[in-house]
Amino acid sequence: MSINLKKGQKVDLTKNSDINRILVGLGWDCKNEKKSMFSFIKNNHDFDCDASVFMFDENRQLKDINNIVYFGNLESKCGSVCHTGDNLTGEGDGDDETIIIDLKKIPKYIQELFFVVNIYQARERNQHFGMIENAFIRVCNINTNREILKYNLSENYSGNTAIIVAKIYKYNNEWKFAAIGQGTNDNNLNDLRIRLTSCNN
Repeated sequence: MSINLKKGQKVDLTKNSDINRILVGLGWDCKNEKKSMFSFIKNNHDFDCDASVFMFDENRQLKDINNIVYFGNLESKCGSVCHTGDNLTGEGDGDDETIIIDLKKIPKYIQELFFVVNIYQARERNQHFGMIENAFIRVCNINTNREILKYNLSENYSGNTAIIVAKIYKYNNEWKFAAIGQGTNDNNLNDLRIRLTSCNN
C-alpha cells in the first residue's frame, strides 16, 4: 500500500526491504485549462516545468557538474540517476517527468538527492506556481511496479517560480525520503544550487 505523505514527513526507503531501483515521478496541472477539440489553451502560454536532481556530498557540495541531472544532462556521470526527458507542456494525466534511480549505483560520497521543479522562462512568461495545481511527487519500486509513496503539494505557491519538492538522503547507511515542499523565487539551476546549500532541510 502506498504511503501518502504530508510536508515535513519522512519515510524509510531501503530499511527492511530489497528496494534498489526506483522511479520518481513528478506531475502537475495548469489551472483554468480550457480544452477544445483542437488545442489546449493555458493562460496564453504552455507551462514548461522542469524537474531536476541535485546530487550532494555530506557537505552539501557538488563534486561534479554532472551531479545535476535535468533536461540538459539526462544522466549522472556514475549512471545511477537517469532523467527520461523533458515534457514541454505538462499535458496529460499521471507523471509529467520521470527519473530512474539505481540506489546501489550511487557513489558512496553522495549523501543527498534533492528534487526540484522550476518553471522555464517563468519571469519572461510572467508565470508562477500559483497558476499550477495538483502537483505531486511519487516513488515506485521498479522491480514490482508498485507505488511506495506519494506527496501531494497542497500549499499555495503563488509567486514562486521553483519548488524544492523533496529529497532522498542517506542515514545510517539506509536511504530515506523527506517531503519538503518549499517554494522559492530562484530562476535558474545555479541559483537553486546556492539555495539548496544553505537550506535547513
